[in-house]
Amino acid sequence: MNSGKILVCGAGGFIGGHLVADLLKQGHKDVRAVDLKPFAEWYQRFPEVEHLQLDLQDKAACEQATRGARIVYNLAADMGGMGFIENNRALCMLSVLINTHLLMAAKKYAVQRFFYASSACVYAADKQTSPEVVALKESDAYPAMPEDGYGWEKLFSERMCRHFREDFGITTRVARFHNVYGPHGTYDGGREKAPAAVCRKVIQAKLSGKHEIEIWGDGHQTRSFMYIDDCLNGMEAILASEILTPINLGSNELVTINGLVDMVEAIAGLKLKRTYNLKAPKGVNGRNSDNTLIKKHLGWEPGTRLRDGMEKTYRWIHDEMTQRR
Repeated sequence: MNSGKILVCGAGGFIGGHLVADLLKQGHKDVRAVDLKPFAEWYQRFPEVEHLQLDLQDKAACEQATRGARIVYNLAADMGGMGFIENNRALCMLSVLINTHLLMAAKKYAVQRFFYASSACVYAADKQTSPEVVALKESDAYPAMPEDGYGWEKLFSERMCRHFREDFGITTRVARFHNVYGPHGTYDGGREKAPAAVCRKVIQAKLSGKHEIEIWGDGHQTRSFMYIDDCLNGMEAILASEILTPINLGSNELVTINGLVDMVEAIAGLKLKRTYNLKAPKGVNGRNSDNTLIKKHLGWEPGTRLRDGMEKTYRWIHDEMTQRR
């Protein structure tokens, strides 16, 4: 595993930054990290890594990034939390150019393995209408009714990976991520996801002395959240596996948004007055990961309790916000 270049696309983002750190920890010596953002905006950078700032929606940029790579991780996408996804559907759809051009470059340069980060947003909306959701199986993506914009892009890109494998022999692996969280990620600005957003709001209330919090939706919607360390372990297992079809990568520890706020309040040591914004983007009413296949084939299951992961995430965001002040 230590011979040959590994390309991480989207390396300036949350998961990408952690992935690069993990590859270095494992002893990989030849890592190329690529992202659209200016270097100053990357969440994590490492002096021993080759860094490139490239727009991977461009074909030539994908060829520059992929040339000489043995393994490609495609984590690059224009995305964020529900507030961003629901209001930027065209931008989310344009991410299809990234996967298209990376796959073409992978074919051109005979990449050995290609990992694509898909999303639970591919799942049919009619299976996520109740907070008491039945955990989503991989087969629940069809008949297709994914999240408009972002979900359609992910589902289409999954099919591209399949057909590039079938027609051109590229070894592609696809994971459907379910709400990954942890430190060194977005917690404000509109692209943050629920765990980081709740941490930020609670910390703001604590620092300001104004003990109030706004919750998007009625707070009864349910989700499962996977800590970043578990995500990295699952990615590595999936990439090395012989699983040809997209597979869930997520926690099955279901929690309501109200329950998530309860948890962060307990970590912070305070109680807040809650107001509910029923007009704000809130996504589906319920979503949970069925991990039957990944546990059966790879023996993988998340090892981090939500309470433990949220405490680590809260501490990191708290330190970042107090340093800003």
